[in-house]
Amino acid sequence: MRRVSACCFISLSSSTNQKHKDKDKDKLTQRSREAMENPMYNAGNNLEIAVRKANDSNHGCATNIVLNHDFSEGLHLWHPNNCDGFVVSAESAHPEGTSEKLGGNYAVVSNRKECWQGLEQDITARVSPGSTYTVSARVGVSGPLQGSTDVLATLKLENQGSGTSYLFIGRTSVSKEKWEKLEGTFSLPAMPDRVVFYFEGPSPGVDILIESVVITCSSPSECESVSQRCFDAGDENIILNPKFEDGLNNWSGRGCKIVLHDSMADGKIVPLSGKYFATATERTQNWNGIQQEITGKVQRKLAYDVTAVVRIFGNNVTNSDVRVTLWVQTPNLREQYIGVANAQATDKDWVQLQGKFLLNGSPSKVVIYVEGPPSGTDILLNSLIVKHAEKTPPSSLPVIENPAFGVNIIQNSSLGDGTNGWFPLGNCTLSVATGSPHILPPMARESLGPHEPLSGRYILVTNRTQTWMGPAQMITDKLKLFLTYQVSGWVRIGSGASGPQNVNVALGVDSQWVNGGQVEVNGDGWHEIGGSFRIEKQPSKVMVYVQGPSPGVDLMVAGVQIFPVDRQARFRYLRRQTDQNRKRDVILKFSGVDSSTLLGTVVLVKQTQNTFPLGSCVSRTNIDNEDFVDFFTKNFNWAVFGNELKWYWTEPQQGNFNYNDADEMLALCKSHNIQTRGHCIFWEVINTVQSWVQALNKNDLMTAVQNRLTGLLTRYKGKFMHYDVNNEMLHGSFYQDRLGKDIRANMFKTAHQLDPSALLFVNDYHVEDGCDPRSSPEKYIQHILDLQEQGAPVGGIGIQGHIDSPVGPIVCSALDKLGILGLPIWFTELDVSSINEYVRGDDLEVMLREAFAHPAVDGIMLWGFWELFMSRNNSHLVNAEGDINEAGKRYLALRKEWLSHAHGHIDDQGQFQFRGFHGTYTLEIINSSKKVSKTFVVDNGDLPLVVPIDL
Repeated sequence: MRRVSACCFISLSSSTNQKHKDKDKDKLTQRSREAMENPMYNAGNNLEIAVRKANDSNHGCATNIVLNHDFSEGLHLWHPNNCDGFVVSAESAHPEGTSEKLGGNYAVVSNRKECWQGLEQDITARVSPGSTYTVSARVGVSGPLQGSTDVLATLKLENQGSGTSYLFIGRTSVSKEKWEKLEGTFSLPAMPDRVVFYFEGPSPGVDILIESVVITCSSPSECESVSQRCFDAGDENIILNPKFEDGLNNWSGRGCKIVLHDSMADGKIVPLSGKYFATATERTQNWNGIQQEITGKVQRKLAYDVTAVVRIFGNNVTNSDVRVTLWVQTPNLREQYIGVANAQATDKDWVQLQGKFLLNGSPSKVVIYVEGPPSGTDILLNSLIVKHAEKTPPSSLPVIENPAFGVNIIQNSSLGDGTNGWFPLGNCTLSVATGSPHILPPMARESLGPHEPLSGRYILVTNRTQTWMGPAQMITDKLKLFLTYQVSGWVRIGSGASGPQNVNVALGVDSQWVNGGQVEVNGDGWHEIGGSFRIEKQPSKVMVYVQGPSPGVDLMVAGVQIFPVDRQARFRYLRRQTDQNRKRDVILKFSGVDSSTLLGTVVLVKQTQNTFPLGSCVSRTNIDNEDFVDFFTKNFNWAVFGNELKWYWTEPQQGNFNYNDADEMLALCKSHNIQTRGHCIFWEVINTVQSWVQALNKNDLMTAVQNRLTGLLTRYKGKFMHYDVNNEMLHGSFYQDRLGKDIRANMFKTAHQLDPSALLFVNDYHVEDGCDPRSSPEKYIQHILDLQEQGAPVGGIGIQGHIDSPVGPIVCSALDKLGILGLPIWFTELDVSSINEYVRGDDLEVMLREAFAHPAVDGIMLWGFWELFMSRNNSHLVNAEGDINEAGKRYLALRKEWLSHAHGHIDDQGQFQFRGFHGTYTLEIINSSKKVSKTFVVDNGDLPLVVPIDL
């Protein structure tokens, strides 16, 4: 937080304000005095102004080091400092009171509560010590101002060990009549950890206007020696000697030897491009490889594209995973490894790895390297390119003509024409029989509404010798891109099965398998199968088929339907359900004055916060990015840590603890009144268990489990509202296999004893989408009942929600089934994925509306929102450099929709009535004599809430 002792350089024309003016000038601010006395301030009070306009033809560091200097990309790379900012087009308007109309855009910094609040940009990676920099900016002001005021340009210099200091650059006196030029120079004798340039100065309430900012190096000769630091973040590859034309200069081995080649293997291996390539050889660890330090050449909060051309050689390894990784060290010596790109490389051909990365904080050291194959296998690197990533153009809204919602695309679904349209996949036999259900399966009935009965005919599949054999149909020409299709049908198996069988509706999309739904079937009757899918790239061939049971087991399939779903129709229904389940009638009952004087008084009601939990996953590195923190704290009221509370993070080696990350994240959440979920105490899936835990014998493992419980829950007692006790028990059994069935219930019991205030959750995936028989709602219910029978105090049901192509009725069906347990249901890790941002927004809206409308759901946690910090590609709401995409705009629109506002007049009973969402409200009562403001809270309840308002 900035100090509030800063002064506003105010020049008031009114003599009545002279006392305030003198008082402010006396404050001439301790911070500004500090800045002018700072040894880094090179010009003292006799500031010499030497201004040059940036010229695109200048070479080296004479280029403007301010990115997006004319706000042509909005506020991209600029950050309002605890205030608001936006960009307007000067083509259509110009600031109130200014006489000049500009030819481009300008930034407006508004809602300033302190004079030091303004607009800032991090320029750390583009300045160097010993060089002199010249600043020139066009600034203005607007708002409640008499006379003129000063606008200042300042540098904030952050050092990990010695704190923050400020360096005054220059100021100019500005009135509302015109734009003024602000000029100055600065020089840094030493390089801080972070350098931030910003504008400040006018008194609170006065908006700062900025038309352009130019910072150039005014001594090019001084810049030549540091040209690597002062680079244009455009098309230039920041890797030095990227194709080894200068030998191995700038490259080194990471724990191994590197060698330069023009060919290998008797000339069979030659460069894909250029004349040379390098090998990382004599590797003894998979992290050994070839590296280059890029410290000072990458800037925080900028996204970079990475392309590498690689192959492998030797040790009888024909293919292996090869990765590009970033090693980052922070000023406080925290280390971070960032996976940038990976691909399967071979010993036959060169392959290209592509990826992207972004640094949230200001690193003290950055190294990029290639790693991955097993020891003894050489890595061959032909080239490496790291460039500032081009902005991804926004998606276009898909135009789908005649979507034919609800129309089945399966030919001869009723089997009235025998098996016409169907064919056997493999050497099985298809025939038609009767005796299947006449009613639509429930999930399809929910989507389609009233519908003709099914025919009662089914396909009987016999002579099956492989699990994939079954009835199939080509549907290539019937599918439309970006439409979401629901899959529905009845399935049954014949006698002879040795146990429950999985049945799957699958799609062969060219060479890719797509899951259209799965169900576990016993030999005791017909089972509903349901799922969904979407095609986003034009295929050449699409086949749907039903498969799954063991060879020799007959398969019966009836009433197969595949139809596009009408999401807007579903949304209309969900809005009605939301009004019923998330709103309450409110009666404001006024007292304290004569009721006759209240009649007709204007009432304004505005909801400031919806109390329904909407949260997100965050990671420690995210909180170093002010833009991330700003979006997170404004748009979420709950948090969950992606990794920082997991056992493999807090104790990676036995006895070596790391709680610093979680502590810092908790502190941030607490400062913004954000509640937190604890994820997770244990994780049952074996490949998530650290190697030292896997190596323990039974007694030592039991001791380690107890120590983990005691250490974590004692340290954070009362700080996490929820805990996921043992993650993904339907998909793993590491602890149960080694410590017995009782261990799961005992984990819950011990956790409750250590922190009785926390709700203890089960947490698993593919519960809601019909994709995975292991975690169907029925299996999940039985799992929870088993835990409760053993005395486990299960307090909540976690549905992770990593879902593709969601269909509302399928999700709702799962919620209805789980709701019978009476436990609160949370979506704990929700994300959706689509290459098209509009479709991604549709998917997200489906999930948010289904959850918010369902009475059993008590909260929703997104599994992140920022590009490059998501577990799945094409899932983000905010692009890497801070632009909100269409999916993000959809999320914000829903948050706005779920706030209630009302206005009207007090009636003759001294009351005002409205219906609103649960949450916090402000109330304004306005009559001819006064305005009164109050706050009140609408909580959950069935009866109307009477709120007494004493005036």
